[in-house]
Amino acid sequence: MKHGEASRTALGAAGHRAAHQALDGGIVFADPLALRILGRDADEEIARAKARPERRALRLFVAMRSRFAEDSARRAIRAGVRQVLVLGAGLDTFAYRVEPSDGLRVFELDHPATQRDKRARLAAAGIDAPAHLAFVAHDFEHGDMTEALVAGGLDPSRRTFVLWLGVTPYLTEGAIAATLRSLTQLPGGAEVVFDYANPPDAIEEAGTRAFHGELADRVAAQGEPFRSFLDTAALHERARAMGFSEIEDLDRAALVERYLPAVPIKPRSGPGGHVVRMATP
Repeated sequence: MKHGEASRTALGAAGHRAAHQALDGGIVFADPLALRILGRDADEEIARAKARPERRALRLFVAMRSRFAEDSARRAIRAGVRQVLVLGAGLDTFAYRVEPSDGLRVFELDHPATQRDKRARLAAAGIDAPAHLAFVAHDFEHGDMTEALVAGGLDPSRRTFVLWLGVTPYLTEGAIAATLRSLTQLPGGAEVVFDYANPPDAIEEAGTRAFHGELADRVAAQGEPFRSFLDTAALHERARAMGFSEIEDLDRAALVERYLPAVPIKPRSGPGGHVVRMATP
């Protein structure tokens, strides 16, 4: 991120979610606030999606990762979890759509500049912050995440569900490991859903590899370059060593099979984007 500026990639992810509503009818992931929170940027994001039909696969991946994460979060809430953490919240709207539950608290942790931009957009759109929401400003690369959250009201002795989408590729591997380790050290336990990308040199399909290269160039030009790619087997091994005892990992083919079985898109398997759910005992 450029110093003092809101994340451009957070805006891009919100644009994909909004375009999914406008162009795909929200067939995977329904978010009635996705267009509203973008405000004046909504038309531009949708026009960009129309002009680049080859980006549809990425748009659907963004929709599927949100659907998987929110399905998992709601299942945890039904099971009694009352503490939800949205890491790198960007323009995510889960906290504003989740059904109220007795004792529910949702914490949105993000970089201060991105958080200021989001709060301004919420005010402009007339979207009120629910009573269960708390904002926590934090930079993943600096300072202690747990310390910031506890200061913001999170109770580490209570089990916490964590949504962490569209963030890990922009962090160092050290920052990713530190964040996961912090979650395993919460006394009340944690469950987390996040997405990650495999190393690009492992992608065999030429078109996919070329698209990835174009995307990497674009985010780097915005001042937010890709910084980490994770090998799936190595990630799972490290996660188990940290204390995660339950791991559910879906690649793009598995997501398509689950959420888009009747849609005629090529569900590439193998190296690429993944969404993974991990839980401590």
